[in-house]
Amino acid sequence: MTTAKPREPAMPGPYSVLLVEDDLALSGYLASSLIDAGYAVQSVSHRAEAGLRLALAPSPQLMLLDLGLPPHASGMGEGLAVLDDALQKSPAIKVIVLTGQDEDAAALEAIRRGAFDFLVKPASLASIHSALSRAKLFHHAEGRMTAAGEARLQLTARLREGPKEAASSAEEQLLRRTWVAAGYNVAEVARQLGMAREHVYYYLNKYGFRRPD
Repeated sequence: MTTAKPREPAMPGPYSVLLVEDDLALSGYLASSLIDAGYAVQSVSHRAEAGLRLALAPSPQLMLLDLGLPPHASGMGEGLAVLDDALQKSPAIKVIVLTGQDEDAAALEAIRRGAFDFLVKPASLASIHSALSRAKLFHHAEGRMTAAGEARLQLTARLREGPKEAASSAEEQLLRRTWVAAGYNVAEVARQLGMAREHVYYYLNKYGFRRPD
């Protein structure tokens, strides 16, 4: 008797990219190139628009994000807020950050917060397409892992906080990934994690998880 293997997801048809760039000329140029390469592209120019798009289903699989967004285009705050929001609403999304600002500081903070890759402006089309290709492969591979009952977590831990806080962060990330992937269905979260529903509700309350409006 053979045991059926879990079905692996097929490589999807055009990957969806959310392009967050306030320079409309550059945004149009990049969008055209990505569409020609077979991506499904949606373009937004500031944080509020990005938040609205991320709240819709299906959420984008990849994001190309300029950190310098209005109304504070000379800083990184708006772009980093978009990065945080994207990973909360869609933990599986792969975010490639673009910036023309302080390279070292921007790269460190973006990677700390969970960005997949980092490119310095002006980035060539070849480097952007290469980064997106890597992101696609990782996204697809993690989908295969999920189908096999595994989850890849990305954790940045401050050493001085100790293992207890690190474990709590990993716990929260696992719950968030499962919560979003299960379509905010408590019964499905409980099934996937092998937990009683009561325990799922406990963790949802503990970390303040809510269904999106």
